[in-house]
Amino acid sequence: MSDPILIVGAGPAGLSAAYAAAGNGSKVVLVEKADRLGGAPILSGYAKLVPSHEWAKDAIGGMVSRVESNPMVTVHRDTTVTAFDGQPGAFVATLSSGEKINASAAILTTGFTHFDSVNKPEWGFGTYPDVVTTTQVEQMISSGQGVRCPSDGRKPERVAILLCVGSRDRQIGREWCSKVCCTVSANMAMEIREELPNCNVYIYYMDIRTFGLYEGEFYWKSQEEYKVKYIKSRIAEVTSNGKRLIVKGEDTLVKRPITIPFDLVVHAIGMDPNVDNMVIASVFGVKLQQYGYIDRASTYTMMSGTSRPGVFVAGAATGPETIDDSIAQGQSAAIASLNMSHSAVRQAAE
Repeated sequence: MSDPILIVGAGPAGLSAAYAAAGNGSKVVLVEKADRLGGAPILSGYAKLVPSHEWAKDAIGGMVSRVESNPMVTVHRDTTVTAFDGQPGAFVATLSSGEKINASAAILTTGFTHFDSVNKPEWGFGTYPDVVTTTQVEQMISSGQGVRCPSDGRKPERVAILLCVGSRDRQIGREWCSKVCCTVSANMAMEIREELPNCNVYIYYMDIRTFGLYEGEFYWKSQEEYKVKYIKSRIAEVTSNGKRLIVKGEDTLVKRPITIPFDLVVHAIGMDPNVDNMVIASVFGVKLQQYGYIDRASTYTMMSGTSRPGVFVAGAATGPETIDDSIAQGQSAAIASLNMSHSAVRQAAE
């Protein structure tokens, strides 16, 4: 019988990996640095998920419940891994509580960090209270209070959603596309229009990347059924005239400047590497790729692998990722770690 599989991070990928590994007969030790399981969808208070339209508290909450109730899974909250030594099939992990545990393999499902809009000060965040992030709007919707202007609690009549905040921006060192922001923003625009049918919602974009099957359900539906207005543009700054926020920039289709007043401006924030990735890489002895995400082994030869044998990775720890794909990758990493554990046990017995 092999040692448990160590899974670090209890977001969608980690929960999926834990459930898959336990379902295949392996004991699991699940370590989460926060005081709750569920990752960003729960900790950041997401509303309805894309593309299922299920509430995060229900969809991800259900994943949490089935892991917490599984007798094969031992959960450590408010805990990190401080040391990880050994070899495939015979690792020893030291937890921040001082406890040492044996593990046959490890799966890193440590996720991402939301981009901090303070790093984009010219777009008004941190200066004007009615400049908010998509995460803050998600929290407004999921809490039941509805979309409001934080400055005075009024219902906005005009809302601007600015795409690619912390994505595809070489000036601030964020060259990557965060993959989900366009679709999430289109969905959010429809949710705002549902709640506030008299509110005009504008999406300012460089390019629209509602990839795969999302084009019709989110991009076209938001325009044709919900009358969301899309403006291809380069935004220069967000200021205020004392009464309303002013979005200034250039409409890049007609090559003319734009200066438009809004009640609420929303930053569609991107996905940064986990702020702890340097520490995680050092503890687990794995490499990071050029942007600071955990580097993966060749997908074609070692699905879910990292640069260290016996240590696997899944979800947004490797780069911007959807929740659905993170769940699938968690399952894949669980199977890969089980295969490796069984192989290590057979070799030790020979």
